[in-house]
This record gives sequence, structure tokens and C-alpha cells, in this order.
Amino acid sequence: MKNFAVYLHHDLKDSRQVHKLLLDLKNTYGISFLGDTEQKEILPDFVKCHKVKAGAFPSVDCLLVFGGDGTILRAKNLALATSAPILGINLGYLGFLSESSLSEIRASIQDLLNGKYKLLSRMLLSCQLRRRGKVVYKGLALNDAVIYKAETPRLIHVRIFNDRRFVFDTRCDGVVASTPTGSTAYSLAAGGPILAPEMQAIVLTPLNPHLLSIRPMVFSSNDHILMKVHNLTEPACLQIDGVNVARMEELDELSITASGSCVDFVKLSNRTFYQILRNKLHLGK
Repeated sequence: MKNFAVYLHHDLKDSRQVHKLLLDLKNTYGISFLGDTEQKEILPDFVKCHKVKAGAFPSVDCLLVFGGDGTILRAKNLALATSAPILGINLGYLGFLSESSLSEIRASIQDLLNGKYKLLSRMLLSCQLRRRGKVVYKGLALNDAVIYKAETPRLIHVRIFNDRRFVFDTRCDGVVASTPTGSTAYSLAAGGPILAPEMQAIVLTPLNPHLLSIRPMVFSSNDHILMKVHNLTEPACLQIDGVNVARMEELDELSITASGSCVDFVKLSNRTFYQILRNKLHLGK
């Protein structure tokens, strides 16, 4: 491994420390660093920047992401464009998706160069928003796709289908559709189940449903989930991995399926998923 891509949190409090670390890694191990053109202003001069699009970004062996879980989600497109696995270096509050830290990064790079790692694949959701039969947005979600009521003070109506079969209709603040990776994020906060990250499944978690009988549900990754909003008095909003991407109008349909693409994460330690749950989410002892 000699070519690494770098993605930084957009507002690092001490970017000089990270820049110095990258320079040290470059000089010590002979590593070449590349970055996203959109991050050129926050990357050091020795990082060569390129536009992120499939087939245009130079080949890289690994993607180093400095930040929290949100930064890793934003680095998803760079990972997909390069097919490079992500090594998260936690600078955030929780760092659930991170494998290393600033104090551990030198040892982590050494392990990478010595081949002491494995790769874990995480599924993605393919999301398409249709309006009157036309696709007005499409994208991939590593964590979740969320329909929520946005600025309206009223509950919204969401009708849910699985492979064209009606499941239920609910009045709620919105609905979270998450991957197993995203099951420990917004979905969990809304009362959804925790899924092991290597699973292939889709979790639907309604947000504050008016009826107590409406509960989170887990669907097969082979299923085709369709969510239709109706009886809107004001537009709702579609959020993908924490970013507002589109307004939703009356009778808009959100189609969700498992994507054929995935994102790989570097696994260096022997810490299990359940150890991470206990340590970071304080799940028991």
C-alpha cells in the first residue's frame, strides 16, 4: 500500500496537527496522498487533488477519513469512486464507524503496510424519489434514508409497500429506512433494533407514530420497499445519510432496495461488534 486518499472533516479545530501527521507518514513510509478537489482548501499542499467521479480518480489502496461518523458518511462517494476501503480516524464524539485514532494512526498504518488487516463490506441502500412517474432524485445511503415532516407542525401520512404488497399506513413524524450499519444511528434513537453490520437487511423505523401498534420492522435485502407520502399540507423532506437532498410533495414515492455496490471498511483490531456496543453505547457490562 503506497497510495492513500484522504478525506477531512470540513471544519477541523486543529488541522495543522493532522497536516503534520500526514507529512510525517509521507516521509516515514513513502506514502503518496490524494484528495478530493472540493477539499483542496483544507488539505495540505503535498496532497494532490482530483475530481471525484467514477473512473476519473487515480487508483488508491485505502481511504483515510479524519473526523466522526458523519465525515465517514460524507466520504462515501470517494470510497465508491475509488473502490478503496475506508479507515476511519475518529476525531468526533462517538466514532462508531472508526477503527483508529490520532494516537493510534502510526501503528494502524504499519499494520496496513504489513498486511495485518481484513476488510468488512457494508451494504448500501439504493434510493429513488419519483414524482408523477419521473425520477427526481437518486442516490445511495450507507446509513439511512429518512422521510420526515420538515417544517410542518402536523404529522404526515406514509403508506408503505413491500414488493407492491401493502404493509401499513401510518401518521407519524417520518420514517427511517436504514442499513444494518445505520441501525445503530438514527433508527436506534427512534427505537429501532440493532443489527450486526454484516447482515443483509433493511430496517424501517417510524418516527413517533400516532398508533402504538406501529412498530419497527426488518425486511429482507431482496425486498423492494416503497414509501408514499400523502395528505401533505406542506412539503416533507428526504434526507440521505444526514443530508437534506430533496423536498417531497403530495403522492411522491420513495423506492428503496439493496444496492449492488458496497463500501469496505478496514478492520485492524480484534474488537468485536459487541465490544463496541458495550464501550461506545454502554450496552450492558
